[in-house]
Formats: sequence, structure tokens, C-alpha cells
Amino acid sequence: MPTGALEGLRVLDLTSYVAGPYGCALLGDMGADVIKVEAPNGDMMRHYPSTLPGESRAFLGVNRNKRSIVINLKAPSGRDVLYRLARSADVFVHNFRPSVPESLGVGYQDILGVRGDIIYCALTGYGDGGPLRDHPGFDQLVQSFTGIADFQGAPSGAPQVVLGSIVDYFASTLLAFGVASAVVHRLKTGEGQFVDVSLLRAAIAMQASRFIWAENEPRDVSRDLSAGRLTGIHPTKEGHIYIQAHTPPFWNALCGFLGLPHLAENPRYDDMKKRKEYADEILPAMHEALKTRSAAEWEEMMLGKVPCLAVRSIGDMFDHPQVVAQSIVTEEEHPSVGRYRTMTKAVQMGAFKGRESTKRAPLLGENTDAILLEADFSAADIEKLRSEGTVA
Repeated sequence: MPTGALEGLRVLDLTSYVAGPYGCALLGDMGADVIKVEAPNGDMMRHYPSTLPGESRAFLGVNRNKRSIVINLKAPSGRDVLYRLARSADVFVHNFRPSVPESLGVGYQDILGVRGDIIYCALTGYGDGGPLRDHPGFDQLVQSFTGIADFQGAPSGAPQVVLGSIVDYFASTLLAFGVASAVVHRLKTGEGQFVDVSLLRAAIAMQASRFIWAENEPRDVSRDLSAGRLTGIHPTKEGHIYIQAHTPPFWNALCGFLGLPHLAENPRYDDMKKRKEYADEILPAMHEALKTRSAAEWEEMMLGKVPCLAVRSIGDMFDHPQVVAQSIVTEEEHPSVGRYRTMTKAVQMGAFKGRESTKRAPLLGENTDAILLEADFSAADIEKLRSEGTVA
């Protein structure tokens, strides 16, 4: 059976770090043949601090379903090798700063000259124009620049970034969405496409519900969308639990479970705005009641009746019954790391069951020879390129 909707699509992935690699991994999830083109020292994430032996946890996490080839684009024949691969590629992705591709000979016009219907995706920090176009672009920088850190730190009064590379991961989904849309466009018209994705655009898109400024409003108008302090993480006898009881049925059910029916009956608290306003009156009673049981016990009691879940660590997800039921976890074997558990495809499509699991992230240059042989390089050609330092 076909392995995915994008089976037969070949992607040249020249990206590093998180956003670009994971965007291409998502394309690989859908069956695309993703060739990771790395410089001789490899993707920077390979060298990121990690407790794993011989490999970075971050690199493994964002580079599944790929093959790796090492090409030195600064070597005299490196560019020619890449062009030869590009002739049979459908998609070309990089995350260089805007001034870099042309200097390496991999700008849009360069690759378009090799394959006229190429889908060329440039992932940048801030876009291809403007005063910040060539400024380094990283997740936490962009969070700080776009108001995410300011908003996150508002309760304490000090800006604070959201951990977990959230802008990178959202940008990766926009990359995969943009490329997939361009594939549909090419199927309809036969034309390639330039796909422009940036961390800046991703960070603002993530704040679409706050990024509204009506006429006559001050610039610093409140954009707080929170439902108040009742919604959030609360301490229990053991552990913490997140509770979100906005609607009347959920609020009434919560008060019943906590043994606080008088709160549900009090007209002073009968809608979400009032409960937000009078949180100081409600929270003490609520917290006192929550101290009588553990977070796990409250969750078991209220499951399906009140939106709540006990706070857990990411480690707990590997064997939680819900995660297991969804077949999200798979096992891989790695030459230096050994056997490890990780996630499968981020999106499941019922029509494509051919690739039930994923492939581990490749070693640096693990597939160089195989990829070059597919591009009609002979064994002698490959040996010569390797001796010249062009490939590895």
C-alpha cells in the first residue's frame, strides 16, 4: 500500500536547528522521501547538549523519516553535486538568512534554473525584507520581540519566554502546510512555487486572537484573554491539577465535587465574568477543598464531567493509557543511543496504512553513497568526490 499522501515526492532539506528540520520531518511522515543535506560538521542540533550518548535528543526528535548526505557546498564541485540532486527533487527547503543562499549558489533563481517547477521554501527569522532580514532569528529572540515573552511574564511583571521552542514548532507546521499547498498548486497548474515562511510570521500568527487593534483603541489596550484565576493549575493534597470550568454545567459540577454547592447557588458567581472578578472570594474555599484529595484522585472522580487533568511530566506520556491507545509511541534502534522510544507520525490518515511506524533520524552522512548512486554517480565518482572533501 502507499506509505502516505506525499509518496513519490522528493524533498531536499538543507535546514538545521528545529523549525526547518521538523517541518521536513512532517513531510516525511506523509511519505515524502526527505534527503537531509548537511555540511561536513552536520546540523548544529547534532552537537546540542544532551544526556544521550553520542547523539542529541533534540536532533533525534525532529529528524525522523530522513536520509542524510554530507555535501560541502564551499568545495569547488559541491554545488554541482547539489544541482544534480535538485534535478530529481520536487521540493527544496533551507533556513539560511536571506543574504546567504545566493552566495552559496542555492538562491531561488539558481535552483529554478536546475528544475523549472521546483517548490522552493525559504524559512527565515524575520522574512526576506526589512531592517531585521539578516539578523539571527531564534525562537526565544522572536518570542521576546513579538510580545509573547511580555505577555507570558505579565503576572510577575518580568518578561518570560515560553519554554519548549513553541515558535519553532508552529513554524514547522506552517512550513509543511505551505509546501503541501504548493504541491497541490503544482498538480493543478504544473507550476512550481516560492514558499516564504518566517519565525516572525509564525509568532504573530500564534497570537491571532490578541493581534487585533481596533480604531480609537490605545496601543497598550488589554489583550488578556484569560478567564481568570479559577481557570488554571491548582495545588491538591498531592500534586497539581488543571481545572477549566467555564460553562454553567461544568461550574455546577465542579462545585458539587468539591462539596461547595453554595458557590454554585450564589448569584454573585453565576457567570464567568463574575467569577473572574470575585476570584479572591472563591479561591480560598476551592483550594481548601482540593487539599482533601490528590490530583490523581480528583481527576478520576471528575473525568468526563469537569474539564480537568492532573499535571504530569513528559516522561509520563510514554506509557499513559490514552497515549498508548492512540499508538503515538514507537521504538527505534540507534547505533550509538541503542533502543529508544519516541513518537510516530504527528498526523494519522486512515487511507494510508503502509508506514505504521517512523524511521529513526539518520547518522551524519549515513546515506551519502546510496543517494549519489541514485543520482547516477558511479562508485569511482563518489570516491573522487570524497577524496576531494566534497562529500562525506
